[in-house]
Amino acid sequence: MALAGVEITWLGHSTFLIETPEGDTVLVDPFLEGNPSCPDEFHDVESDVILITHGHNDHIGDIFSAADRCDGPIVGIFDLTTWLGFEGVDGDQLVGINKGGTVSLEDHGIDLEVSMTNAHHSSSYATQDEELVYLGEAAGYVLHFSNDESLYIAGDTCLFGDMEWIGELYDPTVAILPIGDHFTMDPQQAAFAADLVGVDEVIPCHYGTFPLLTGTPDQLVEELDLLGDENIEVIALEPGSSVEW
Repeated sequence: MALAGVEITWLGHSTFLIETPEGDTVLVDPFLEGNPSCPDEFHDVESDVILITHGHNDHIGDIFSAADRCDGPIVGIFDLTTWLGFEGVDGDQLVGINKGGTVSLEDHGIDLEVSMTNAHHSSSYATQDEELVYLGEAAGYVLHFSNDESLYIAGDTCLFGDMEWIGELYDPTVAILPIGDHFTMDPQQAAFAADLVGVDEVIPCHYGTFPLLTGTPDQLVEELDLLGDENIEVIALEPGSSVEW
């Protein structure tokens, strides 16, 4: 089956905890204690790897405490990881890459390859002094597991045609796509994205957290049906729940 041996837990908004076939845990976009959708029991979650798609507060709001609880690499675009180093995160943990790059985490004891893909979105961090710190560009990822299966994490983005190339190049079977609208794709765009990438299953995210985010998984199902892609399964998780293949 798709992603055999992989477990994905949604922590609300765009935060995920992914367990690899070897049992290592990957925390994506640590927005935990400040995340109104994140269950309390995950506020202090530990991880072996952290992946960051971009620098907005609703994606890295708890990066510093999460970094303290992570005993492995923290992967992000070079500008963002450089800033994290300036802010006191251990430089030995930081793995700064850029779009088009692939990094193996084998040197960190993790049987996982990470490819950084494009995403169309902004990326900055709002400080307590009401300043915006530029943190490079937003990105997506493709995770390559030891079972030769791949997972596409789009990050915050609009629809763009090169998603078709991501599908052809990396052949992911599952995609995590934002559907909330206003700041990202809406369900219609997400349906087109799933079609372009050619995945079998979609896990929607970035919806339901705040009133502005109006897209729903049911709307995504409807839009896939309109495209004739009713065979693409929508896996709508509740915050704190998991899917395992």
